[in-house]
Amino acid sequence: MEEKESGTEKMEKKRIGVVGAGKISGIYLQNLQGMFGKQVILTGVTDFVEERAKKAAQEYHIRCLKDADELIACAEVDIVLNLTQPQHHYAVALAAVRGGKHVYNEKPLCVSREEAGALLGAAQEQQVRVGCAPDTFLGAGIQTCCKLIDDGWIGRPLAAVAFMMNHGHEHWHPDPAFYYKTGGGPLFDMGPYYLTALVNLLGPIARVSGSAQQSFKTRTITSEPLNGQVIAVEVPTHIVGVLDFVSGAVGTIITSFDVYAHSLPYIEIYGTEGTLKVPDPNTFGGPVLVRRGLAETWSEIPLLKDFPENSRGLGVRDMAEALSENRPHRASGKLAYHVLEVMHGILEASASGKYYPVQSVCSRPEPLV
Repeated sequence: MEEKESGTEKMEKKRIGVVGAGKISGIYLQNLQGMFGKQVILTGVTDFVEERAKKAAQEYHIRCLKDADELIACAEVDIVLNLTQPQHHYAVALAAVRGGKHVYNEKPLCVSREEAGALLGAAQEQQVRVGCAPDTFLGAGIQTCCKLIDDGWIGRPLAAVAFMMNHGHEHWHPDPAFYYKTGGGPLFDMGPYYLTALVNLLGPIARVSGSAQQSFKTRTITSEPLNGQVIAVEVPTHIVGVLDFVSGAVGTIITSFDVYAHSLPYIEIYGTEGTLKVPDPNTFGGPVLVRRGLAETWSEIPLLKDFPENSRGLGVRDMAEALSENRPHRASGKLAYHVLEVMHGILEASASGKYYPVQSVCSRPEPLV
C-alpha cells in the first residue's frame, strides 16, 4: 500500500469506496483522486442507477461495483463515502458499519435522530468511525473566522444571525423532488452548512425555539428533463430558529425555499468589540470582513488558512489522516448528530410552542493546521 511522509512518520493511505454517483459526487471524486491523492486512494464506486456508476468508474479508472453490499464487502475499501439521498443515508451507513468499515455520510447524518443514534451506537460497538458533511467549515474562510474570534478581534461573541433563502431547486436541478420530501426542505438541505459553521464559531447549542410553515402545497418543475412534473411538498419550506448557545450567545437562523431575492448576509457574528461577516458556509473561501468598534467601513481580512477553493472531500481526507494518527476527526458523527438534533428541535419547538432543550453535546473541532 502506498504511503506518504507526514513529518517523521509515514501514513498509510486509506482506500475510499463511493456509494452514490449523482450530482454531488463529481467534485468528491475529482478531489479525492486529485487534490487529496497523497492521503487517500479512490478504489470503487456504485450507484442505484448502474449507468451512473459505470460512467464514474470509467472516468476515474476505478472499480464499478454492482451495489452497496458488494462495495462494503470489498477488501479494497477502508472508508465508505455515502453520497446517496438523505432517505438512504441510514441504511447504507449502518450496513457499512456492520461490515466493519468506517463511513462518511453526506449531510444530514440521517433523517431522524433515532436512526442517527442507532448508527453512532453501532459504530461504537464495531469500533469504527462515522464522519459527516459538511466539511466546508474546514476551508480557509471559516477557519480564518474561527481564528479571528479566538484571537479576540471582535471581543466576546454576543449574538449571531444566519440567512439561507432562495426559491428552491425545481427551476434548475434535474431531479429536485427529494428536496421537498422528508429529510429535505431548506432546513435539512442547507441548515447543516450554517449550523455546523455556527457551532465551529461559537460552540455547541443548549436550547432552541422556532416557527415553521409550508408556504406551497405543490411545486412545479421547470428544469429538464422533468419539466412540468408536479411535486407534492411534505416539509416546511420557511423556518425561523432561535439558538441559545452554551457560551451565552444568542443566534437567529432563517432557512427558506420561498424567497425570490434578499440582501441579508450569510452569517454575521456580533461581539463586544466588533462585527465579523462570515462568508457563504456552502463554500470554502472568503471574503472575511471585520468592522471593529465605531469604524465606519468594513476591512477585508486576508485568508489565514489553506483550502480556499472547492475542497469537498477535505473531511474525508482529515478522517483518513485521523485514523492513521489516532486522533479525533473534525467532521465527526458527534458534531453531525448535534446539528441534526438542533434542526429537529427547531421544528419540534414550532409545533409545541415551547423551547426545545438540546440533549446532545459536542466540542468545537480543533482548528485545521
